[in-house]
Amino acid sequence: MNTNPSALTSTGPAAPPQSDPAPESEDRAGPSNGSPSKRGHWFSFVGAGALVAVGYMDPGNWATALASGAKYGYQLLSVVLLASLMGLLLQWVASKVGVVTGRDLAQLCRQRYSKRTTLFLWITSEIAIIACDVAEVVGSAVALQLLLGVSLTVGVLMSAVGTFAMLALQSRGQRPLQIAVTTLIFFVGFCFVVELALANPSWYGALAGLAPPAGLLRDAGMIWLAAGILGATVMPHNLYLHSALVKDHAKNGNDEAISNAMVGVNIDTFASLSLAFTVNASLLIVAAAVFHASGHYDVNDLADAHRLIAPLVGTHWASIIFAAALLACGLNATVTGTLAGQAVMEGFLQLKIARWARALLTRALAMGPALLAVGAFGEHGSNQLLVASQVVLSLQLPLAVIPLVRFASDAGLMGRWRIKRFPLALAWLCAALIVLLNGALLWQLLTDS
Repeated sequence: MNTNPSALTSTGPAAPPQSDPAPESEDRAGPSNGSPSKRGHWFSFVGAGALVAVGYMDPGNWATALASGAKYGYQLLSVVLLASLMGLLLQWVASKVGVVTGRDLAQLCRQRYSKRTTLFLWITSEIAIIACDVAEVVGSAVALQLLLGVSLTVGVLMSAVGTFAMLALQSRGQRPLQIAVTTLIFFVGFCFVVELALANPSWYGALAGLAPPAGLLRDAGMIWLAAGILGATVMPHNLYLHSALVKDHAKNGNDEAISNAMVGVNIDTFASLSLAFTVNASLLIVAAAVFHASGHYDVNDLADAHRLIAPLVGTHWASIIFAAALLACGLNATVTGTLAGQAVMEGFLQLKIARWARALLTRALAMGPALLAVGAFGEHGSNQLLVASQVVLSLQLPLAVIPLVRFASDAGLMGRWRIKRFPLALAWLCAALIVLLNGALLWQLLTDS
């Protein structure tokens, strides 16, 4: 089975694995081996954005968006918008670094930082990936319980089987997996079109919710959920993954190849993440319209949301669509988590591992906390674990964002393609906002303990 993450987005034959990326001074000129840049069409580069967008719609997003909408109505919609815009900017930066340098973020960290720093960044990245996988395990388990009536423990074990079923599609080539992922994305989008029509939200209230609430940094509950939304939307390992997926798009390294690649990559990234924002915003809007508007402010559990949505909306189809979309998101997210884990491990450690083995490793590490929470606290404990996993992602995010922005603005590394002026200022502003929000979260946790 092919273990090169970038192979998923190439429509030509996959490049052979390399023992080590080329050093900075090495000339990248050479045959493109049928790479997308040789064909020159922007749609040849479509694919990476869709795979990255999957990570923006995982079950962790569901938990944070539902809890936010139920408790605060439309108020935290501004955080979803801000997080999505930050994600769009940072994914653009990550893809640009990958295309221009021909190396992913993890490889650049290994080459430019000390061994101690590299090891620290790798460990924290793996923690983030495991936290994300916990969300996927629990979310898929809840969806299977809601649809099939199995226990959460059985659902956790079945979700592991679903991971290998999705990855097994790639044994027939990359096209079947791409088609499956894309189909599930559009299915989720269709589900939320139906849910919005059934929920009949206040669009005036949703529009007002795009303005940041005045008490955001003073309300401990808002800070906790805002950090969860940020961690669920701007995932640190997605930055590593995106740079890895596109690093072979401009193989010969000349300006024309890079320019052609960036046009396609930018279109792909913008379209895919816009769809992800639409789904995440719809989640919060549905929760605000159905639960908050009816006085159910404490609905912060996926199972409770499924149980209440049908009687509140007035049709049993609402709960069926809800569970089916949740399962589709959980299955899709397994692909992103596995690919990100491979990119991180290969980039930081130069260690290659079969995709099935990587999936087995991350799922085994994630199922422990998931089964523990399910056994100790039942359904409510699983949902608390979902939100907490997204907060872990938020806390790890600066460790990926700061090196990324430094590399992207380095003239010696990026040349004329470095980011500068307004985009650079926005990128550093994003990093500062992430650090500020995490600082406020840690302060609240320390003062409340």
